[in-house]
Amino acid sequence: MVAAGRREDPMDELLQSPEPERGARKTSRSALLLTVCLVAAIGLGLWLTFSKPLNKRSAPVSQKDRPAMSLAQQEYAKNIRVQNLSLSRAENFLHQEVTILNAEAVNDGKQPVEELFLTVQFSDDLNQIVLRETRGVLGSPSAILAPGESRAFELSFDRLPMSWNRQLPAVSVSSLQVRSVN
Repeated sequence: MVAAGRREDPMDELLQSPEPERGARKTSRSALLLTVCLVAAIGLGLWLTFSKPLNKRSAPVSQKDRPAMSLAQQEYAKNIRVQNLSLSRAENFLHQEVTILNAEAVNDGKQPVEELFLTVQFSDDLNQIVLRETRGVLGSPSAILAPGESRAFELSFDRLPMSWNRQLPAVSVSSLQVRSVN
């Protein structure tokens, strides 16, 4: 039926937007939710990749990242003892076996130590070094190791070579920073 003065045009019917179906609405909401989750996951992945770790204790440190020890620091390093070494095994959250070195650092000197880096060397049956890593053991930011104080620390190693002889590693002071006492 045609209203007075107006004719019905078949194009008008085609140009009118039909009511969207419920399935289409659910699909578009699902697509939007999926897109938001995907963008959030990518953002989190980028943040985790490029952000600095909060605790640098367990991260290996390269020699070029630290200045060479001065003669005074080398002399004071003789006052640092590493004792009560023990190894244990555990499984990390990725279900990988991890070897854990537990020990104590002792400051037998008269100055507080602000930073302490130890080099841990694992050997094979021929006493050849199969893994050498240098790690900070006082935390990040460093907690001062006072004179006469001992501090327990734990270092985890998840990629020990198969040729490792399963003995305790050699541990030595590779770098330290002392606070001068006035």
